[in-house]
Amino acid sequence: MAMLRFATAGSVDDGKSTLIGRLLLDSKQIFEDQLEAVERTSVARGFDYTNLALLTDGLRAEREQGITIDVAYRYFATPRRKFIIADTPGHVQYTRNMVTGASTADLALVLIDARKGMTEQSHRHAVIASLLQVRHLVVCVNKMDLVEYSEKAFDSVREEFSAFAAKLEVTDVTFVPISALHGDNVTSHSTNTPWYGGPTLLWHLENVYTGSDRNLIDPRLPVQLVIRPMSHEHHDYRGYGGEVAGGAFRAGDEVVVLPSGFTTTVESVESAGEVVDEVVPPMAATIRLSDEIDVSRGDMIAKPGNVPITSQDLEAMVCWFSERPLAERSRLVIKHTTRSARAVVSRIHYRLDVNTLHREDGQSLALNDIGKITLRSAQPLSFDPYRRNRQTGSFILIDEATNETVAAGMILGVSE
Repeated sequence: MAMLRFATAGSVDDGKSTLIGRLLLDSKQIFEDQLEAVERTSVARGFDYTNLALLTDGLRAEREQGITIDVAYRYFATPRRKFIIADTPGHVQYTRNMVTGASTADLALVLIDARKGMTEQSHRHAVIASLLQVRHLVVCVNKMDLVEYSEKAFDSVREEFSAFAAKLEVTDVTFVPISALHGDNVTSHSTNTPWYGGPTLLWHLENVYTGSDRNLIDPRLPVQLVIRPMSHEHHDYRGYGGEVAGGAFRAGDEVVVLPSGFTTTVESVESAGEVVDEVVPPMAATIRLSDEIDVSRGDMIAKPGNVPITSQDLEAMVCWFSERPLAERSRLVIKHTTRSARAVVSRIHYRLDVNTLHREDGQSLALNDIGKITLRSAQPLSFDPYRRNRQTGSFILIDEATNETVAAGMILGVSE
């Protein structure tokens, strides 16, 4: 059964958690005792309706303030598909959490309040989804019940979002008018919107095609583990384990190990302890090589005629997560696939204004800023541009002194 990972995004009180609660309830994923507990809590809090957001907001501070702070993951399935939902925060100070939730998503649900239209956070979420190369967007125009299910209000939001998305790398956008509170157009069509002829939200989630989103052209295996069982019967076994990040590997393939450049052939490929014909993304795999060459954690196995870029200098877009601003000449640790190395920020090119998409010159990036930088790492890294491969084109930056993750980055290419 196919799997879809999707992230929710929207401003505060746009109804993200309520929508997820509605999806879980209407697709029969909620146990009776869970629903009864939510109903009791809703009454105790003075609500005159069942607050479905309580199903997803798990932190005490979230429930008290009525907001989402951390990324909450929820799992559910229908007969057609399995789903992993990342419920991400709407507050600007938790933008980093939204980046975390969207970084592995196939699709992003962007909620917009039908009464308010696009806000700064709507712009920010659209920009982040575009930067993270989330291929599919669903814009849920929520709270249609509060605008009397007005087609004009829906069209206004659709036109406003479409005009902004035209400036971004967004190709697949679907608009759905919904009421998360009442369930309109979430799992079944609503009689309140006879003018809407598109799919329900759940139908679209079940049927959106994501098979072509992964890179099946460029074979890549970042080595995570050198497997050497010490048992007597396997004393000569040596395998290289990791998650396939692109393309396919089969026995007999000629491969190259980077950054050393040694070439050899694949003796066998394994997954889940079994020898298989081939391994493809996102399978966890073990590759055995015909020759005994030096391969370590952090190396990259590829094909000789199709190699990633190997360089110490790279340009990237980053989202800055730390309250301490990023300055030029900052020294950090870059973690890219399975390799970690010290790095220095050679240059901060600009900060991106998420509302206007203007590039603003600046010598620093503040919390939640998105900007373009040049990095130089102490060791060569083997990477692809992020737009070509999300796995080999992404990285995080870590403050070595505090071990804090201070940025997420998307590689544009080699710095000139």
